[in-house]
Amino acid sequence: MHNVAYKIAAAAVLAFSFVGTASAQTNWDATHPRRAEVNHRLANQDRRIHQEVREGEMSRAEAARLHRDDHQIRQEERDMARQNGSHITRREDYVLNQQENHVSRQIGQ
Repeated sequence: MHNVAYKIAAAAVLAFSFVGTASAQTNWDATHPRRAEVNHRLANQDRRIHQEVREGEMSRAEAARLHRDDHQIRQEERDMARQNGSHITRREDYVLNQQENHVSRQIGQ
């Protein structure tokens, strides 16, 4: 009985050590320079959209559409990173930036 409890405890410790390693690696990968750039731009655009609504220069419906567009870009960035070891390629970065440019031009018109 003592031997079984020891094995269960050892398995639990081993499992928790892998969880810590995985999360540490994921946190580092999320700050990959190309991913960080894309996500920083999305956060900036989110702030700009909110500011336009506050100032009465954009309707809530238009803001919701732009937020949906940004959400799609963010999801695409995550999907790309998931396929590529938590990084995005230069080509993927270019594609995402083109999409962000399209949304950005619609803010403040």
